[in-house]
Amino acid sequence: MAAITKISEDDRRRIATAVTTAEGRSAGEIVTIVTGQSDDYADIALIWSAFVGFLALAALATAPDFYLGIYDRLTGGWVQQWPPRDLFAAALLVASLKFTGMWLLQLWRPLRMLLVPGPVKHTRVRARAIICFKVGAERRTHGRTGILIYLSLRERRAEIVADEAIASKVAPEVWGDAMAAMLGPIREGRIADGMCAAVEQVGAVLAEHFPRAGDDQNELPDRLIEV
Repeated sequence: MAAITKISEDDRRRIATAVTTAEGRSAGEIVTIVTGQSDDYADIALIWSAFVGFLALAALATAPDFYLGIYDRLTGGWVQQWPPRDLFAAALLVASLKFTGMWLLQLWRPLRMLLVPGPVKHTRVRARAIICFKVGAERRTHGRTGILIYLSLRERRAEIVADEAIASKVAPEVWGDAMAAMLGPIREGRIADGMCAAVEQVGAVLAEHFPRAGDDQNELPDRLIEV
């Protein structure tokens, strides 16, 4: 998925219909959330900028004559003595320029995301999914049968978070089929197809463990939530 794909109104209706259909077979309540990005990773950008600044200082310390010679040639070729104060000032200037340059480069989102380690992306997406679940689904159903399907587009990662009653009966690895069904179409840019496939798989699991009773009510919205 090279770029963030826009979700059409028809896609939103399809996902909402899939949720309604899945909930019609079980007592579970499915919430779907799609977000463009789960975190801005400003701290990672800061670390990379500091690292590049440190590398510049390390290069100056390793080969000072080489870099000072370059400066002398650029300023007319005159050999001059560098007082300690000027040396430190030059080192500070170079490190600051490298730090600022790296920070500015990372304002281009694709580069910033490329430089974020995979485990960090996974941790941040999972944390954001849990926050969204706590706000939008946790303990908001009578039987604590809410479940969140969360998709973060820039990170190309998804999470399924279940409320207490579901988690007590369904092991986390059971949702693997739903994740696989979702991520296949999403990699091709078909977000709605992926979300609908995940909803169908989750609905089948919920129907098995939490069959719908006659007095079940729809307690959470079926529409896709975009944050």
